[in-house]
Amino acid sequence: MKLILTDLDETLLHSDKTISQYSADILSECKKKGMLVGFCTSRGIAGIHDFIKQIMPDVVICNGGACVYYKNELLHCAAFTEKETRTILKTAYEVCGKNCEITLDTLDEIYWNKDIDKSTCYAKDFVFDDFSNFTQPAMKICVQTDDLKKAEIIAQSIKSCDYLPFSDIPWYKFSAATATKEYAIQVLAKKLKILPEEIISFGDDFNDIGMLKLCGKGIAMENAIVQVKEIADEITLSNNDDGVAKYLEKNYLI
Repeated sequence: MKLILTDLDETLLHSDKTISQYSADILSECKKKGMLVGFCTSRGIAGIHDFIKQIMPDVVICNGGACVYYKNELLHCAAFTEKETRTILKTAYEVCGKNCEITLDTLDEIYWNKDIDKSTCYAKDFVFDDFSNFTQPAMKICVQTDDLKKAEIIAQSIKSCDYLPFSDIPWYKFSAATATKEYAIQVLAKKLKILPEEIISFGDDFNDIGMLKLCGKGIAMENAIVQVKEIADEITLSNNDDGVAKYLEKNYLI
């Protein structure tokens, strides 16, 4: 395998949203063996700065595939236009109510329409915006609803919208059709002149399914949802048991 791609939340990260020193050390050893290391996460770049500093990944795929970075160079960016962004926001409020919570990722910032103490949030640098007059293109929009019909109405308000639920919270993610992890991996593989078969990936949730199916080895976490386990090549230990690092150490370092 030439490239390791790992999701973050509930995969590489422990439940307290930290990466263990053991995992960091194993990833560092894999780099020394000549393997590239990358994150492939739904988080925006503003929500992973600390993890980038800790691991120094060669590759960062973020916003669920909307952005692809290699050695800090932006290779791919799939965003909603300003008009599409406004349409989705307007439709979300109409369908889910004016008190519906919404988060929105631009290329550099994360916006949230709930103005509270964010010291315990996964990304502490949220910028408050009520989205009444938002004028930027969005990489990803997340809407507080677990209602599939409402999600469909929101997605159908524009052309070519990809949408998926989160398994652990009652929210849906909306992004451009080319803003998926599997599409981003194909862009990256072409740039690096490697095959998807030469990539090993780790994940736990709905938006990891395409990634795990595409890569040469797709590894599900023990804590992954059933749908991910069903399509995975293998299942490793849970995120809290350093399943990513344990698998890599056993299969590539010993």
